[in-house]
Amino acid sequence: MLHLRLVVPRDCWEEVVDRLGEHPGVVHLATDAGTSTKPDGLVVLCDVVREAGNDVIEWLQDRDIHRRGAITVVGVDTAISDAAAAAEAKSPGEAADAMIWESVESRVRNDSALSVSYVVFMAAAAVIAGIGIMLDSAILVIGAMVVGPDYGPLAGICVGVVRRRTKLLASSAVTAVAGFAAAVVCTLAVMGLLRLLGIGPDSYDLTERELTGFIAHPDALALVVALIAGIIGMLAITEARSGALIGVLVSVTTIPALGNAGLALAYGAWSEVGGALAQLAINVAGLTLAGSVTLAAQAHLTGSRS
Repeated sequence: MLHLRLVVPRDCWEEVVDRLGEHPGVVHLATDAGTSTKPDGLVVLCDVVREAGNDVIEWLQDRDIHRRGAITVVGVDTAISDAAAAAEAKSPGEAADAMIWESVESRVRNDSALSVSYVVFMAAAAVIAGIGIMLDSAILVIGAMVVGPDYGPLAGICVGVVRRRTKLLASSAVTAVAGFAAAVVCTLAVMGLLRLLGIGPDSYDLTERELTGFIAHPDALALVVALIAGIIGMLAITEARSGALIGVLVSVTTIPALGNAGLALAYGAWSEVGGALAQLAINVAGLTLAGSVTLAAQAHLTGSRS
């Protein structure tokens, strides 16, 4: 269930209240919640079942409530109410499958922002992955994959494509490229420093790795995994299933590929650099393609506008 806090302009307050009162998916409607001075208007509170969320929010946007007033949406984990239960029973579909488009866009916009913390996480994850590859440690590589925030901008690209949000698409692409570049450069610098300090081996045969050798040697199965992960990743984003998203992060080798590229550069293993970048390209292509198709299918099924 969703809780809506609206600031409604006075000249359309009656229309909005009547519409909300008639909608079968709206309950707990409070019309005397007070006034707002910034922006000016009357405050209206209500709860909406998730299945009806897009319908109600988009109708409010059609009335320019978000431009002249405000629409605040908060998720409700538990609602103990016979009225809420009756509204959920009347609404078609399942709450678990319902997707709130504005929430999805807000989430990917935050996750795809190019910030200092994003760059630090990308660099740290790639360095850990590089060390894991150098030691042929699957544990370190998996740990690096969990740390990496690389799926955020890729999801932003998918949403930007499907929802035709040019600004979101451009900013997400810039964030992805900047994060990838920072990851490779930082891994190269750290590996070079480790060699200089005598901590890392003077020479390292990057081809003799039983557990991590696949990272720089992509095959058709890498694309298959990326496509499946793209589907699950987008469903995890749209349905706010964090556990499933973590599973995606540890199944697709974007972060390990970046770490492998930086490590190979430090040791001058050019063929490994090419293989790692090829692995990265395959995974990014698979994730964005499958994610975009999945999101487009969801948009069609929910009948939502772009």
